[in-house]
Amino acid sequence: MDEKNLLARHFEAHRARLRGVAYRLLGSATDAEDAVQEAWLRLSRSGNEEIDNLGGWLTTVVARVCLDQLRSRKTRREEALDSPAAEPEAASESNPERDAMLADSVGLALLVMLDTLAPAERVVLVLHDMFDLSFDEIAPIIGRSAAATRQLASRARRRVQGAQVDEADLGRQRRIVDAFLAASRNGDVEALVALLDPNVVLRSDPTATRMGNQPEMRGATAVASFFKGRAAVARSALLDGQVGVVVAPGGRLLVVLRVTLAGDRIAEIEAIADPEHLGRLNLVVPDADA
Repeated sequence: MDEKNLLARHFEAHRARLRGVAYRLLGSATDAEDAVQEAWLRLSRSGNEEIDNLGGWLTTVVARVCLDQLRSRKTRREEALDSPAAEPEAASESNPERDAMLADSVGLALLVMLDTLAPAERVVLVLHDMFDLSFDEIAPIIGRSAAATRQLASRARRRVQGAQVDEADLGRQRRIVDAFLAASRNGDVEALVALLDPNVVLRSDPTATRMGNQPEMRGATAVASFFKGRAAVARSALLDGQVGVVVAPGGRLLVVLRVTLAGDRIAEIEAIADPEHLGRLNLVVPDADA
């Protein structure tokens, strides 16, 4: 076996762990795969002659790539919010099936809480508390001393604990949204009406309106009729920490539905298709059976 193939085999032995690290750091399967691929490219360029601990070296590379992405993501969002002249950013590519496979071991509440952390805090908490790296190993990744890294971990834990995400409520939201999608796929208008508040409102942004939606629609019967048979490629997802819907035919994010509940019924649905708005959303597509 030649040296290149041997190196690839060594890398593949670490791929699953690297993907797990990257997914928890980034909350996006597509971005996680990109980070893992970048680690392979760097390894293939450098070879492994001077690498004593390949797993540790690869984890460090992936963590640094993810940290750069988290910082860049935060900057882009701030610029989009602060600058009215900012150019719209394209909607990110999404692969719901791949997201599902990665998310099956990550609780909904945990993903929401990790999104409350600053980039360096998230890196420290994930690497130390979930993947058992020491503070001495993590410190060079974030450019701080081991003592400062330990303090950052403590601060991150306090922030996560203070987030108080209600796992049970997220589960309730998801059951309602999944039931709505199932009724839509089955063309069951009666079941859709039962899941909707009698005074439900469906609002669509201008981009969604150009795709065939009405700007506003009211009443359970009208909204149920509109959604009849429309959920073939839709599935529930976390949108900025709340359960909603993503529509991503062929893996390309097209539209999201932000859902507001009143009790156990859907009271409001907001259809968002504007690329700039989609690009600012924190999206997580959980496993279908989680």
